[in-house]
Amino acid sequence: MSDTNDSGPAYRQPWFWFVMTPLIVVVCVSLSFVTVSLYHADDRVVDNYYQQGRTINQSFDQEARARELGLLANLRFDQQTGEVLLRLNASSERSDPLPERLLLMVGHPVDADLDQQVAMLEVREGVYRGDLVRGLSHRRYLTLLPELESERMRDAEWLLRGEIQFEDTDQIELSPSDRSLPEGAEAP
Repeated sequence: MSDTNDSGPAYRQPWFWFVMTPLIVVVCVSLSFVTVSLYHADDRVVDNYYQQGRTINQSFDQEARARELGLLANLRFDQQTGEVLLRLNASSERSDPLPERLLLMVGHPVDADLDQQVAMLEVREGVYRGDLVRGLSHRRYLTLLPELESERMRDAEWLLRGEIQFEDTDQIELSPSDRSLPEGAEAP
């Protein structure tokens, strides 16, 4: 004899929910992990390590050139207006004039989407002005260089680097670092 004890659809039975609840939770958590990993992925790792190492050596040469020229930059950020003011000083024996345009790269330590490039235009001799796209907070890495015709930073004649913590100050002095090529490294 067949027992046809039909008590309704399966979703109305407690055993169904006892079996399916863990599976539904796993699917929901997995989808949330996939969403987070897609929208908050880390920046891409450089594939060509040798070329990246050559670029670092080029950066040392650019900083040495800035030291030879006696370059010193004083930056002030106005968070209310989004204005960036820069005074660029060079040694007195420099014969060629300062560039009319500079590029200030403001890098976020973690999220490349928060990086900014500020075009600095000369308003008077040695004084430059630019506008931020959005406000800045926390720690940022600064790179100042003459505006380039190409997209490659290594084509710049010189560069100045610095690091600023906006909770502490809105002014910084960028000067060439005293570091030279690492021991055993060769210039490109």
